[in-house]
Amino acid sequence: MSSETPQVDDKREIFGWAMYDWANSAFSTTIGTVFLAPYVASLARTAAEAAGTTTVSFFGIPIAPDSFLPYMISLSVFLQVLFLPILGAIADYSHMRKAMMRVFATIGAITTILLFFVTGSLWWLGGILYVVANLAFGAAIVFYNAYLPDIASEDERDRVSSYGWAMGYLGGGILLALNLAFFLFSEDIGVPTELAIRINLASAGIWWLGFSFITWKRLRSRKASRSLPQGESYLKVGFKQLGKTIKEVKNFPETLRFLIAYFLYNDGIQTVIAVSSTFAAAPLIQGGLELDTSTLTSVILMIQFMAFGGALLWGKLAKWMGAKQSVVLSLVIWSGVVIYAYAGLKGENATTEFFILGAFIALVMGGSQAISRSLFAQMIPDGQEAEYYSFYEISERGTSWIGPLVFGLANQLFGSLRPALLSLIFFFVMGLIILPFVNVDKAIADVKAYDADRAEI
Repeated sequence: MSSETPQVDDKREIFGWAMYDWANSAFSTTIGTVFLAPYVASLARTAAEAAGTTTVSFFGIPIAPDSFLPYMISLSVFLQVLFLPILGAIADYSHMRKAMMRVFATIGAITTILLFFVTGSLWWLGGILYVVANLAFGAAIVFYNAYLPDIASEDERDRVSSYGWAMGYLGGGILLALNLAFFLFSEDIGVPTELAIRINLASAGIWWLGFSFITWKRLRSRKASRSLPQGESYLKVGFKQLGKTIKEVKNFPETLRFLIAYFLYNDGIQTVIAVSSTFAAAPLIQGGLELDTSTLTSVILMIQFMAFGGALLWGKLAKWMGAKQSVVLSLVIWSGVVIYAYAGLKGENATTEFFILGAFIALVMGGSQAISRSLFAQMIPDGQEAEYYSFYEISERGTSWIGPLVFGLANQLFGSLRPALLSLIFFFVMGLIILPFVNVDKAIADVKAYDADRAEI
């Protein structure tokens, strides 16, 4: 730790902080979006066929090959809901936020690199490694987000948060583009397809770990580490700290109201992102667009790189019209995207229109999330950032099953993806109903009054 007192709005440190988004977004794009799920499913299907069954056995439990990784994703989210608040409390108490971020990022990156060894009968290893990597990914993100109030002043947080999201889209997009090119032309250079996929999986971990060193070099700790009282453990202290925070959260009603709004509209955002490829690839008779894989891949890459500019644009919009108002505007656009996909996206121009719709998604995707993150930073007490951002993170991940469930039930009930897609408008409308009633000024005043009272004790 440097002997120099860390300052806010330091360009060098902000760049180092944003480079972590550049680094870890490789996991989201290469692993989460494109390569891991179909690869593990294909290995599991091969194992099932070799055994003469339609399922594979995972610790004695019969599982459909295509369902294995979704089950592992659900397990990892459940573990995040359990562990992230405790980890946040430990980080806030111990003042070891940077050290814990580094530990979990390293665990996640190394586990991702080990996906290279998932092959043949080791299909099950892909699920186990993913659970560990995704849990570590979520933990490190909590500490990363919690740094935002430390490195940026109140009037700069929207811009800095947007900059971080933009760097994430750019970094994740560049690696994904390289990996897709390598995958498409691998056999032309003598690399078998399966080996190319395994190399791509490992590359995400190498990218994540390698670029994280820029973050470790430039991001500075704010307080000296606090030692444990005699006879205590960090786990015990973490539970005590978390219990204290839960009791005190009643002092911040506007913060809670914002979190409820975020629960809803972010679930809508995540579901649109998750089901858009399903909608685009599904047959026309099922209400889909029946687009080919190359078109879907092109749209994914376009969204990644356009989202870089969209995140930066929303940072400027927030400064011009206010953070809350800019998020409200993004939710109006999200609602328009869903309505148009339901009613207007069809016919011979579907491919062109899907690209246009993808551009609108890219425009608001990073902006709505980046400004939400910086807005939340204004509403939380000093010294408890990691705890509150753990609640923020699990609100994003812990409720992410609701939107897909609504989408799936609507599709099953109506027999078409169109009404299923329209059902997602509920999440954006509820966000638009609740968010305008969040009194940001009161939330900030509540936090400042709470911090002042603690300072006097």
